Parts: sequence; structure tokens; C-alpha cells
Amino acid sequence: MPFETALTKALDLRVPVVAGPLGRGSSAEFLGAMADSGSFGFTAAAHMPEETVGDELAEMSRATNGRFGANLSLTRDRRKWLAAALDAGVRVFSLWQGDIEPYVRVIKDAGGLVFWTLGSPEDAARAKDIGVDFIVSQGQEAGGHYVGSAPTMSLLPSIVDAAKGVPVVAAGGIADGRGLVAAMALGACGVWMGTRFVASKESANHRGYKERVVAARATDLVETELFDPPGQECPHRVIRNSTFSRWEAAGRQPAGQRPGEGEPISRFPNGKTLYLYDAAAAWEAMEGDWEASPLYAGTTIDLIHDVKSVAEIVGEIEATAKAALERVADLRTGR
Repeated sequence: MPFETALTKALDLRVPVVAGPLGRGSSAEFLGAMADSGSFGFTAAAHMPEETVGDELAEMSRATNGRFGANLSLTRDRRKWLAAALDAGVRVFSLWQGDIEPYVRVIKDAGGLVFWTLGSPEDAARAKDIGVDFIVSQGQEAGGHYVGSAPTMSLLPSIVDAAKGVPVVAAGGIADGRGLVAAMALGACGVWMGTRFVASKESANHRGYKERVVAARATDLVETELFDPPGQECPHRVIRNSTFSRWEAAGRQPAGQRPGEGEPISRFPNGKTLYLYDAAAAWEAMEGDWEASPLYAGTTIDLIHDVKSVAEIVGEIEATAKAALERVADLRTGR
């Protein structure tokens, strides 16, 4: 594959593809499959309890030979999670939301790499001075939580222009090699995908969640802030489910007045109760009403028709990228 970029060089990748954090779906098995495919995956460290985060990340490090990253959502103080990650040997981090500067300093002092997910040229202009190594330009098409101020096709080039030379990875609305080629044409050094990898055999997302991703169409998606705790709301895109429909039918009441608040729907692996409206997506071993949890998905859902292995997905990205480049070459030569 004729793609050697700042991203492939920094992470020693064969393909410039990154899997964003998939909640508890980014398991050791999934991250190992990403590493074996020549690509790279991030895990959502903030979804791990403080008391187990170090052990969980150490297991992932063994499964990937250290070739994975930890994502920290800074909607609250995550310094203990960062310290545990560094102790576990993690040296690649993805940060977003909140004040990233104190975390960047600690990571850089430890010899690490920093990816910053952002959604505006104004933030991109600050990245170099802060010490960020890679910007993740997240368009509004993204599944799950997003911070993009515009769709990917218009946001990405504006981010690249503002980045002062910091390499940019494109996120949102990308699921195959055609999207990779388009993103690189707009100045990206690689792509960041989530929804396509939810529907992978190795991801630890619930089987029913994967099946919904395959079966749903873009018209089944809704944008909401429903699954965030009060004070931490961030727009997110999900497949319409029973929880959203019930809330909508009740008049879209605010937190504290929503139907079914306080209803338990399952338990986390550590025994903690999972309640209706919690932000946690359905994971592989989840019992109870998995469908009531948020089923995060992006607008690429119309491009996802089956659950495949990570190796097959990455192979198809390579094949469709090659085909896209060949079509461009044919256009240039008039064939």
C-alpha cells in the first residue's frame, strides 16, 4: 500500500488506520488484532475503574507488545488514570475534552506521544505550542460523542491549515479506503475509525449491538445528549433504541424527570449497577437489557454490511484505497 505518512512512521504501522476507543469493546483481543493487522487501536481508559485500570492496561500491553494507546476523556480529573497507564507502560495517549495541557506535560516528560481530538481551527492553532504530536480532526459525522464544529469535508482542511505543521488524523464519516484516500487528499496523514470496528469479530461489544450496526441505516440514527450525566453533556450519535423512543414519547424531559430514571438494566464487570441512561455501551458479557444502553454509531453505518475480522476490515481498506487511487489515475490520464 503506497502510504507512508507521519502516522505510519511514528507508530511503525503498515496502514495509516487507527481505531478509536470503543468503550469496553476495545479489549486486549481487539487491540491485539489491530496491532497484528499493521494498524493501531486506542482503548477507553476512562471506562475502567480506578482500582483496576493499571491491571487492565497491563494485560492489553502484553496482548499487543505495547502497540496500543489509552484514551482519556477529561470530563473529570483523570490524573490517577494517567499515572496508572504510565506505570503499565503505555506511551501513546489520546486526550479530549477538558484542559489537556497538564496531561500533555506529564506524557511528554515520560517520552510519550499525544493525540488531541478537537473540532475547531482555533484549538488546532494551539496544538503545537501545547506540545501535541497529532491532531485528530473530528467531524460531525462521528459516532458516539463528538466535538466537531462542521462536517469532515469542510472541517478537515481548515484544521490542517490551522495546525502549524502538526500532523492531522481525520475522524468522522470514514469507513473504507475511499474515505482514507479522500482524507489524505485533504491533508490528513491517516484516519481514525470507530463504527466500522464496532462491527468486528474481535471487538468486545455486545453481539446484539454489532448486529444493530449492520442492520441499521442512517435514518435510524439520532443526535442527542441523552446518555450523559448532568453537567457533562456532549453531543453524541446513537442508533434509536427503546430508551430514546421512551424518552421522546414522554416529551423529552430533562434529567431528573426522564421516564425510568434509576432503573437498573445490568451490572458492570466489577458488580456496580448499570442504570438506564448511563453512557456505557453494551459490551460482550453484558446481561440484562443490553438494547436499552446507548448504541453509538456514525453516519458510515450505510457502508457497513457485515461483521468481519479486523484483518478482513483492514485488508478491505487497503483494497478500496488502491482502487480509489487507480480511478484517480485513470481520470488524470483520460482513460
